[in-house]
Amino acid sequence: MIFQDYESFRASDAAARVCIIGSGPAGTTIARKLAAAGVPSVIFEAGGEEWSEESQDFYRGKVVGDPYFDLDVTRLRFFGGCSNHWAGWCRVLDKHDFEPKAWVPDTGWPIRRADIEPYLAEVHDILELDAFRADVPISDDIRLVQLIKSPAVHFAEKFRDEIERSPLIALVLNTYVTELTGDGRRITGARISSRDRDAGTFVADYYVPCTGGLENSRLLLWSNVRSNGAVVPNAAALGRYWMEHPQFLGGDAILSDYSIFPTDSTNEAFFSPSPAAMEARQIMNFGIRLIETPYGGVKQVIADLACVAPDLAEWASAQVGQHLRCAAQLYVGWEQAPLASNFIRLSETDRDRVGVPRIELHWKKSGMERRTILEGLRLFGETLAQKDIGRVRIADWLLNGDDYPTDQELAGHHHMGGTRMSDTPEKGVVDRNCKVHGIDNLYVGGSSVFATSGQCNPTTTITALACRLGEHLGRVAGA
Repeated sequence: MIFQDYESFRASDAAARVCIIGSGPAGTTIARKLAAAGVPSVIFEAGGEEWSEESQDFYRGKVVGDPYFDLDVTRLRFFGGCSNHWAGWCRVLDKHDFEPKAWVPDTGWPIRRADIEPYLAEVHDILELDAFRADVPISDDIRLVQLIKSPAVHFAEKFRDEIERSPLIALVLNTYVTELTGDGRRITGARISSRDRDAGTFVADYYVPCTGGLENSRLLLWSNVRSNGAVVPNAAALGRYWMEHPQFLGGDAILSDYSIFPTDSTNEAFFSPSPAAMEARQIMNFGIRLIETPYGGVKQVIADLACVAPDLAEWASAQVGQHLRCAAQLYVGWEQAPLASNFIRLSETDRDRVGVPRIELHWKKSGMERRTILEGLRLFGETLAQKDIGRVRIADWLLNGDDYPTDQELAGHHHMGGTRMSDTPEKGVVDRNCKVHGIDNLYVGGSSVFATSGQCNPTTTITALACRLGEHLGRVAGA
């Protein structure tokens, strides 16, 4: 069932035991799992069926720290959420991403990769993925890995008809949950604004914010202000440990033969480090995206090398004599250390048009991030040299310790953390089942529960966690 506003939903006979907030990959997946278990739910979506400037304006905010995207550009507020600008890149967090790293404080999840693996077949159907191939070791330090570029499933397009036909899912558009109310043990209701008008309070048995890696924190922070801490009673970590995937062009490579590595349909190959290499170099996880450079670019790379590394330039020139297509750009996306100093807070001066404070995102890359990209490129270069299949030239800005470039990608639009998963409330907001510590009927879906970010795009893991949470809620609510 699909309703255009809260008034039409209230006038219907639709019932719901679970209140889901947000219709992106997490919210839609949880609702579908609940329906399969016979549990009725309602999805409140703040936006409409299409993008609009008026809806996006609610996402305006302020960034304090490193250069970052405008907050009303980096996320979408309409049916399907950020799946509407998802490029379809898929990989599940590695097994070692769930494990603590002794050299990086506050890493590790309370669950393991094995806890989401039972749901991966279902995730492949949802995201329309082929089977992943196994990683291929290139050396003890570097592995050839696979990122699948799926058809970039837009959840509103794929599941609209199913939702409209379902008697167990009510999607209510243009309906903004401005706050949750609670008594310190349970959530007692969701305050609703529909079409920018106060629509009262909706009451359900369970509540699941799935509004994204920024808005989940905003909703819970504001709810705590309004309820004097009765929505998230253990709030030390609320809004904190926010993470992104920095992404920059880190250098170039000369290869003896580009066909050495299998590439995808867009002629790209992907590499990441072994756990032992990360420990030895005391770095985080990273991904190197190798993109072939046309021959004209090869000559420029060699010319640049001749000034600083004549022996390397001589090797490269000899290779070019036999293989004209043998240069590549090296784009690096990498894991950010979870730091309490990267956080979301509520603005003290700026509110949206229904009175909810806007976001201030405080975000800076640390020395660990700089070390990870630099040492990661060195590891990759050492592997190519040891195998005598290529050489790497690291970008001057990295070698010279200059500021990060401001004319490149900056980051991946991957918003993670803020309501992170932990066994104790001192370092997190939700437990291993994504239930808020100390609250019986409040769960959180989406990448805001990530305890660490790994190096890969988050949508595949988001969907797996949503399947797991939906199945868990189906058992709890069904009982």
